[in-house]
Amino acid sequence: MPSAKIYYDADADLSVLDGKIIVFLGFGNQGAAQAQNLRDSGIPNERILIANRPDAYAEDAKSKGFIVEHDFGKAAQVADVIFLLIPDQVQPRVFNGEVAPVLKDTAAIVIASGYNVYYKLLNFKPTQDVVMVAPRMIGSSVRSLYVKGRGFPCFVSAEQDGTGKGLTIAVALSRVVGATKAGAIASSAREETAMDLFAEQALWPNIIVLFREAFSVLKEAGCSDEALCYEMWMSKEPAEIFERAADDGFVGQVCPSPYAWNVPKLILLQLKHHSVVSQFGQLSGALNLTGLLFVPISKISSITGLVFVPPISPARSMLTYVSQVLNGKFCEEFSKIEADLEKEGSANPLNELYRKTNASELVEAEVRVRSRLADLL
Repeated sequence: MPSAKIYYDADADLSVLDGKIIVFLGFGNQGAAQAQNLRDSGIPNERILIANRPDAYAEDAKSKGFIVEHDFGKAAQVADVIFLLIPDQVQPRVFNGEVAPVLKDTAAIVIASGYNVYYKLLNFKPTQDVVMVAPRMIGSSVRSLYVKGRGFPCFVSAEQDGTGKGLTIAVALSRVVGATKAGAIASSAREETAMDLFAEQALWPNIIVLFREAFSVLKEAGCSDEALCYEMWMSKEPAEIFERAADDGFVGQVCPSPYAWNVPKLILLQLKHHSVVSQFGQLSGALNLTGLLFVPISKISSITGLVFVPPISPARSMLTYVSQVLNGKFCEEFSKIEADLEKEGSANPLNELYRKTNASELVEAEVRVRSRLADLL
């Protein structure tokens, strides 16, 4: 496959944004970061409108000086460009029911996730542009890197070119949110969805299982909760390894500890910063994975004989995961529980996944260790 095109500041024609009203549907993690970056790039504040229901996010937008509209339909009516930055699972209901009917025929719809576009869950007019500007990191980093004068990884594409200027608009938007300083990578909703859901349902669940099994094996070998928690992740050693790998190259890294295994810092609370689709994919994937990752300690005569067994079964299952992502099976199954995701308590399937996950030995030990060693954290 040929190398992807990368767009830089010089590739952006900002004139396509002149005089346009830009609406952000949602002022959460990504919305807050991208709206502030866009304003700091020179888009006048009076041409930026935040559409958000009355809640803490709306108050945050007001406190930052933005104009806020609680009625999504009214905001959509004036939009020349509209960023869809509300959760994936509610986008079809909100967009198709409140936004699409009143959106201008030539409006540009901006997505940060390919999910709903790839699965054709959103209703667009053929005259409209549908573009993707998808930062590959959480909103707080999108903002902090911009403030530092640095760029951030981002995918960009024109999924529907109704006006003939779709890609030009996508690249211009990538620049004003700060992505082209580092280079915005040409991609597609299909590619973004395949990689995103594959990581959430196959890659990261394997890592969660790897840590969980490693913890249990080493605890059976006589290691304390304190030693394990710090050695495996609370020391931030694995995070530092990945940060160094990002700077110098992943393959060239040498793991300084026999139990770090070149994996990023993993604490389940960090999942709260991810989308609901991501949380569901990672937690359910980890709980559903089977396969022996380590030789049981009972079969090893001494701790020096501890051997890591590559997770062959989970690896083989990856082809199944990517197939389910691309053929729509995951989308079909996830759609069946979307209404339940707004419920409280055990009626919410995501809450149940967290409950089951939090019952693991690793999570329970971390709670104890953090409580005991709070002054050191």
